[in-house]
Amino acid sequence: MYVFRVSLPALLFAGAMLWAAPAAEKKPIALFNGKDLTGWTHYFWDSAGRKQDTTTPISAVWSVENGELVCQGRPVGYIRTVKDYANYRLSLEWQWPAGSKGGNNGVLVHTTTPNALGPWPKSIEVQLASGNAGDFWVIGTTLEVPNVEKRREGRRHLNLTDGSEKPIGEWNKMEIVAKGDEIIVHVNDELVNHATRCSETKGAISLQSEGAPVRFRNIYLTPLD
Repeated sequence: MYVFRVSLPALLFAGAMLWAAPAAEKKPIALFNGKDLTGWTHYFWDSAGRKQDTTTPISAVWSVENGELVCQGRPVGYIRTVKDYANYRLSLEWQWPAGSKGGNNGVLVHTTTPNALGPWPKSIEVQLASGNAGDFWVIGTTLEVPNVEKRREGRRHLNLTDGSEKPIGEWNKMEIVAKGDEIIVHVNDELVNHATRCSETKGAISLQSEGAPVRFRNIYLTPLD
């Protein structure tokens, strides 16, 4: 029989290393498969602005070209994931067509009840509008940002930077970290907004159709512990 003697400091060191070892990172989930809109549903608003449009097919507004998700911008509405999510890192890329003036659009996180504000569901909008990417807009929800007296304009909560977006025609990247009641937003690797005490912490993820053509690609969600 062999007896192995291990010093107490060595045991403590080994225990500390095990305790400090990070959990295995979870694999990203592709919310958009590059081929079709599997995993998404849609909601459109009629041209009179009074009720849901149930006659326009999703293919009239949203399509897939060369692995990119293409939105025509009209009619107004959104697509949303069939599943709800909480505690995640969401990354995506978007592009305004070259030669255009850009336009308005947004990523809606924690999407729940439809028609909280006209066509828009209860959610927190992370703005994609050209020149204002990263603003927060609350839709039937609440949140808090630092320096709120200067940064809140009604439902809008201004972002922290200017010039984070690339010129129209180039691809931009957005990363949204939603953990508990906190949301952190980066545009092209720059911190552009940070909210705490969000009233909603779980829901579907939605992409708006808000009047202007826009393209999306590389839409991935990574669950957080």
